[in-house]
Amino acid sequence: MKPLSGIRIADFTVHAAGPFCTHMLSQLGAECIKIESAQRPDIFRKPHAVYGRAGPATFDQVASNKLSVRLNLKHPEGVALARQLVAVSDVAAESFRAGVMARLGLGYEDLRAVKPDIVMTSVSSSGQSGPDSHFAGYAPLFGAWGGLGHLTGYEDGPPVEMRHVMDHSVGMNAALATMAALHRRRRMGQGSHVDVAAREVASAMAGEAITAASAGIEPRRMGNADPQRAPQGLYASRETDRWISICVTTDAEWVALARLMGRAELAAHPAYATAAARVARREAVDAIVRDWAAVQEAEVAADGLQRVGIPAHVSWRASDIAGDPHMGARRAVVEVTESDGRRRKAVGFPAGFSRSDAPGMDRGTPGLGEHEEYVYGELLGLDRRARDRLADAQVIY
Repeated sequence: MKPLSGIRIADFTVHAAGPFCTHMLSQLGAECIKIESAQRPDIFRKPHAVYGRAGPATFDQVASNKLSVRLNLKHPEGVALARQLVAVSDVAAESFRAGVMARLGLGYEDLRAVKPDIVMTSVSSSGQSGPDSHFAGYAPLFGAWGGLGHLTGYEDGPPVEMRHVMDHSVGMNAALATMAALHRRRRMGQGSHVDVAAREVASAMAGEAITAASAGIEPRRMGNADPQRAPQGLYASRETDRWISICVTTDAEWVALARLMGRAELAAHPAYATAAARVARREAVDAIVRDWAAVQEAEVAADGLQRVGIPAHVSWRASDIAGDPHMGARRAVVEVTESDGRRRKAVGFPAGFSRSDAPGMDRGTPGLGEHEEYVYGELLGLDRRARDRLADAQVIY
């Protein structure tokens, strides 16, 4: 059995951050029922112009382990049916703007009325309370408003927009908080309303900078540099868009690098012999390493650096990860089936458990409404006649 076998989630989430939360929980064994409608399907079911993708890759990633039902939440009977579904679930997850679920009649108090120990997880831009709670937002806003964007980029350039790393970081934090609420329910028999604000997740990852700023020190963008290490960064190899990541931490590593580069005279040179000296001359150090790397084959250079004890690796592309035997053997990368039957790679659960079945995706991307026979028929006990009537009334729609 997987760790969350027996847990059921009524999943009202959309886009990426909320769906990634429920996707993580589904890989741990929770039965996750995605609630959509033909009128308003999850936007990531379709090619998304913002990200320039030709197919719905994000949806294949975050929905590949879920069941799907259609439900019109703007119809009173649709809301009533949603409450019935929550009544047989352990978690209700949503990612609308603050207040939307309450206006639909599906707020936390409404759901507690049908399931007193329900765990409700709400993922939003700025949380369910506070003066900014009315703001909506997408991943770039989370990183910008949370302060990570301002810390990311080169010293002579603008802040860098943060995209999917924000959605998935928010989703992972929401999954952790949901697990904590489920643990509390098991111990105390009480449900919870889990309130996850995406911009607060971003700020939590910028904690050191916020602490420094409160002490009067304004952090600045440093690109790939480090305030205590040089050389450190990404250096272009002779191959097109193939970069080598190098980090020299100790003086001994600098000696090894100098010899490997054929510049043994730099090993004991007072201008470079200590970490403080190298940091003070960071631009000159980077220029030396950059010139050396520019004539190297990336994989060969990284292997040579590792052999002499220098932390280094090729900066991998997505294609490198998708084809890596190690990632495949650990099921960190798995195959999923799209709704049209095609197979493609997806990221698996980033942890294993010694005393339960391995997390993972057991089914493919669900077609819209694919699992209504099970959900409405078996779980909720609606016969065919009742379901047909609800379909005709555009409740199941």
